[in-house]
Formats: sequence, C-alpha cells, structure tokens
Amino acid sequence: MATAQTSTVLRARGHKKRPKKKGWRDRHFKWVDQGNGKVIRTAYWVHHAHKPADSHARGPGPRPVPRPQRPRHPARPSKFKVYGGPFGRLEATRLLNRAGFGPKPGQSEALAKKGMKAAVHSLTRPFGPAVLKGPAPVDGEGVPIAPADAWGHDHLWWLDRMVRSNHPLVERMALVFHDWFATSNDGVSRQQQMINQSNLFRRKGFGSFFDLLKSVTIDPAMLQWLNGIDNDRYAPNENYGREMMELFTLGADRNAYTEDDVRENARALTGWTADWDDDLGMTNFRFEADRHDKGRKTIFGHSGSWDWRDSCRLCVENRRHASFFVTKLWSYFVPTPPSNDTLKELIGIYRKRDYAIRPVLESILMHPDFYRGEPMVKPPVVYLAGLLRSLGRGIDTESWVWLSGQMGQQLFRPPNVSGWDDTRWLDTSTMKARWTTAAYALEGHNFDAWDDSYSDQESVDEALNSALGAWSWPALRAEQQTELVGFAKRVEARIVAPWQRQPYLALRQNALRQLIAASPDMQLQ
Repeated sequence: MATAQTSTVLRARGHKKRPKKKGWRDRHFKWVDQGNGKVIRTAYWVHHAHKPADSHARGPGPRPVPRPQRPRHPARPSKFKVYGGPFGRLEATRLLNRAGFGPKPGQSEALAKKGMKAAVHSLTRPFGPAVLKGPAPVDGEGVPIAPADAWGHDHLWWLDRMVRSNHPLVERMALVFHDWFATSNDGVSRQQQMINQSNLFRRKGFGSFFDLLKSVTIDPAMLQWLNGIDNDRYAPNENYGREMMELFTLGADRNAYTEDDVRENARALTGWTADWDDDLGMTNFRFEADRHDKGRKTIFGHSGSWDWRDSCRLCVENRRHASFFVTKLWSYFVPTPPSNDTLKELIGIYRKRDYAIRPVLESILMHPDFYRGEPMVKPPVVYLAGLLRSLGRGIDTESWVWLSGQMGQQLFRPPNVSGWDDTRWLDTSTMKARWTTAAYALEGHNFDAWDDSYSDQESVDEALNSALGAWSWPALRAEQQTELVGFAKRVEARIVAPWQRQPYLALRQNALRQLIAASPDMQLQ
C-alpha cells in the first residue's frame, strides 16, 4: 500500500497520477458455461459515458442449455501415486457417488472447493457422531417405520440413513461389508440382529480388518447364517470355516488353503451356541468350553490348540490375505484391476498399518484410477438413494422395498453368501425397475397438466434447464442431451391448437425429468 511519502516521491520523479475514468460504472450479468454440466450467472462491470436508462439491458437473458460432455477415454491403470489432476465439480461428484450415495444440491461444488485430499479426508475422517438431517422415515400412511418388526422396514431404515446421514462413507462402507460378509434375514431369526450387524460395520468399517473379522465371526447374525452355533467338537460344521477362507479373507483358487485347512479351521471355530426363545428367536449367544475342540490343529502349516481367535489371526497372517483384501476393497471403488505397482504399494500400506482399512481406503480414493478410470454402474440402492438426495425427499413410502427388490438389491437379503453380483445390475428386467423407481421418486415433483398453472410460453431450452435443475444439473454426454432436445422439439411440433400448449408443455417437463433420471449417465458413478 502506497504511503503519502511514497506518492510524493513518485510525483517528484515525474510520475503522473492516473486520471480517474469518467462516466458511469454499471453492473451487468452473463451466463458462463463451466464445462461441467452447469451454467452459472456471473457479474461484470461496464463503463458508460453517461448514466444508462433504467430500461437498459443488463443481462443475462435466457439461460443457455449446458454444453454436453465430450466422451472421455478412460486412462490406463496408473502406477501408485496421488491424483494430481483437476478436482472440480465432476471429480467431486464421482467421489460422492462412489464413496457415498451421490450429492445433495450444491454439495459437489462445496466439496470441490476443499481440494481433493481434504475432500477425501472429510469423508474418511468424519467428525463426531452421525447426524440424520431431515424428516424421520414413515410408511405410506405417515406412521413411523418399525425396522425391527415389520417386513421390509429394516430396508427402509437403512435407506433412510443413506439419504439423511452426514457421514455418507460410513454408510457406504457398511454396505461394502454387508456384501463382503453377506448375511441374510432368510437365515437369521430376528431383523434386529441384522441391523445390529450393520451397526458393527459402521463402528469398525475404518478400523482394523483383523478386529472386524473377529467381531463378525462371533456376531449373532453370522453365527446363525453360517451355522457357527451348530459347530461343536462332536460334529464340526465346516460352513463358516470354509467361507471365512474362500470369500472373506483369502479367495478361491489362489493356492491359499487346502481342504485339510478347512477341516482344521472348522475344529478351531467350535464352541459357540445359543438358545431358542419362542418370542425372541435365537438368543443368549455364548461360547461353551465343553463344546470346543481343544485338540491340536494344523492350519496353513502352523500347529497348536487353536480357537476362534487364532483362526482369524492365522487367516489374516496368511501370505495370500493382503493381496486378496486390497484387490477386493479396490473393486468396490474402481472397476478395473490395479496395476502391479499399485497392488504392491497398497499391500505394503495394509501390512505396515497392522491391517488397518482406512489408510488403504484413502489411498484408493486418492488414486488417479479412481478419477480417470472407467465408470461403474450404480448399485440399485445407491441409485435410489441418489435420486432421493437430489430431490430432497425422505422416506415416506414402503414402495422402496419392492422396487429395490425388482432392481436387484433388497438390503439385509443378499441372494447368497457370495453377496450381490455387480456385473448383473443392468438387464431388461432391472432397467425397467429403475424406470419405475424414477417415476415413484418424482411423485410430488411433477406438474399437473390440467390445473392451468404451467407456463404456455416455455421454450425448449427453458424446459431442458428446468428438468436438469430438478436433478441438480447432472453432466450428460452429447448423444443423451441431443435426444432430450429432440424430444422436447417433437412435443412442441405436436401442438396444433391453443388449448394444448399448457398441458402439453407440462407433460413434456414431467417426461424430461423421467428421461433424465433413467438416462445412461444417471446409472453410472
């Protein structure tokens, strides 16, 4: 800042003071296409020789339709490093889609301002207890849901958390481990026990995988689902012991274990039991020493009087476990396998941090492949939760239960112990269900074509902008946006009588919102 003395010196040296510009300084506005699916209004100053009239046009005029996205060729698998490219609205949206359940209005823009590293940490290191923002979930009659008692209300309970929680990655990791350690109400006596298992995933989803495995092994829902309470020293049941190796920690056909290891592992896991109560179902889960096989077992070449804790430890210490864990966790967030270099580095992080999940997860969410790799299909509940978050709608109907089932994913009811097959999210049947789901989501967000409230002067651009704005401006590719514009023009061409304008344009707006929700880009994350 120049001082009075400095100004005097400058004048003494022959510098002239810049003359003040005469005239009138007027604020104007214009539309700026950000190239990310959104057009924003910005202000700029114009100097006039004289004060303009009040009727002087200052802009910005009608909002143009956002420029469609160019197809982007996915990058090849990258070496292990931190992503250093642009982190704008599109990248933040991908992060919220894969590490949560999609953005609420304005959330992508706010997250992008943090920068990539801070944005990831805001999700992986949430502060304080989760807060559920918005109205509490109710059924179609406005009655509070009963997640522990009413069929399907457990699904609504979790869907509500996906929609309202301010800790979206906690919920997404709970969903990851619900699929990883797939357990179903079909083999568990009470819905509350399944809800309790999901809470276990919330508590331990960022911590030690070894600790998580130990907790899941003796979780009441899992003890029922994979026959842990039927496994005793007189008749060892291999069900959990086998899946523990094949699906949870080591993987099949990797030379990680033998059939002898499965049998010996089942012996180590003996000892758990429970009681049946006609009102409570299975209850009083406990370990009884006289049901446990105290003999010597040999697992992966290590011999000892192993118990269930040793079983978990031996699995995570197996030389094949770390690569299995890293590859499986990676697959939930990036659709293509990691490069050999990336795999090696992630394995090193996992081992050095004593099987901690969070450091590996953060490395995945900061990896270039996450942002520049191929898109993924949204799982059905992620798609549904994303629609509701965009619309600002809470859980107010039981229809989400059967609709989610038709899309292929009812929570707490995976198809089998392997979980859901994410290569089969989209087919002719499930895509029809997604269309129906979008229609249900838009209830209360459509226009009545016959109440004379809709504008009869809406242009094609205005119609498309209104529909895109209803979904928080998703970035669409050119072929999809071109189809939407063509549809909007065809509707207008069908109007042949004055009385048709208002209802036809209202119906056009409803159809555009439906088409956008069911468009290919809205199915991807």
